[in-house]
Amino acid sequence: MVLPFFKERRIGAYLLKQTLKGRKHYPLVLMLEPLFRCNLACAGCGKIDYPDQILNRRLSVQECLDAAQECGAPMVAIPGGEPLIHREIDQIVKGLIAQKRFVSLCTNAILLEKKLHLFQPSPYFFFSVHLDGLREHHDASVCQKGVFDRAFNAIRLAKAKGFEVNVNSTVFDGYDPKELARFLDFCKELGVGVSISPGYAYERAPDQEHFLNRRKTKELFRKVFELGKGKRWTFTHSPLFLDFLAGNQEFHCSPWGMPTRSIFGWQKPCYLIGEGYARTYKELMETTNWDSYGTGRYEKCANCMAHCGYEPTAAHASITNPLSMLKLMWTGIRTDGPFAPEISMVDQRPATYVHSLHVEQEMKRIADEEEKPQRLSAAE
Repeated sequence: MVLPFFKERRIGAYLLKQTLKGRKHYPLVLMLEPLFRCNLACAGCGKIDYPDQILNRRLSVQECLDAAQECGAPMVAIPGGEPLIHREIDQIVKGLIAQKRFVSLCTNAILLEKKLHLFQPSPYFFFSVHLDGLREHHDASVCQKGVFDRAFNAIRLAKAKGFEVNVNSTVFDGYDPKELARFLDFCKELGVGVSISPGYAYERAPDQEHFLNRRKTKELFRKVFELGKGKRWTFTHSPLFLDFLAGNQEFHCSPWGMPTRSIFGWQKPCYLIGEGYARTYKELMETTNWDSYGTGRYEKCANCMAHCGYEPTAAHASITNPLSMLKLMWTGIRTDGPFAPEISMVDQRPATYVHSLHVEQEMKRIADEEEKPQRLSAAE
């Protein structure tokens, strides 16, 4: 990943330590979702389709800090929903920084200018602002006009006040490579790094027509990287992950690399798929059948090339095969020639749909908690 040196050193040392210990399943980034509520309703999002009783739930500050300690990942990403809606988000960030974890606060930036005073610049902290493209493209993506301009102004203000800011972008089918290249030019001029990932086909997302399949993803990124040769765009990814997006690496998903803690518990198996929940991180790691997930193994994973599954794989590969990393850094990403072999889908198991079951269980738990004081009062 493109990080300041001391971050690279810390994370590199962590990866090397896990490798030397022979650990296969270890966390790189904790995906910490303190709430699902959002102030946008994006067409490609499957994270906000819950009843109000669930959208009103929050993880407490202590639950968030305990999750980070329990997991032990050196980095914590705080997505949502929209984290800035959480009334104690500043205390969550402050507590995680006190644990010496690198913290990324993911936000659509609608509330960022209003709440910027709650935070302090730190080498352990940065804002990751959601931008899917330039003005017209981004506003269409989030289904609301004016959001791009608010995000742009918030980014400039945050940078002026000394905060590190990156942007995170989701790429869907139909994205013109030239337009995406212009967006990356814009980000370079703005002085921000970019985290970029193909959109995952959430089963509950309103727009099901524009998710990329793997072949289209590879073709798109090859065209974009060809347009970007010599421009030195700044990506917050390992070079091997970008090479994977261009179809030059045959990687398998590492869903344990970015475990997710939300109001439901520890999500099985990953940030994008909710197939069950564990009460503890230890239970998540020990009871999840990791071999039953991933492209070629499970239908829901068929077209996924998202960073949350493949960035940990690329990071691990950079440690176990440093020569391939050095070669890539010397030659750059190949944008022509044959693609790496694709994973066979012949033996993948069919998808199961359990979202409604988890919602029912959570609604029952909420009802039980609300009725408990009444039962105690009646007993007295």
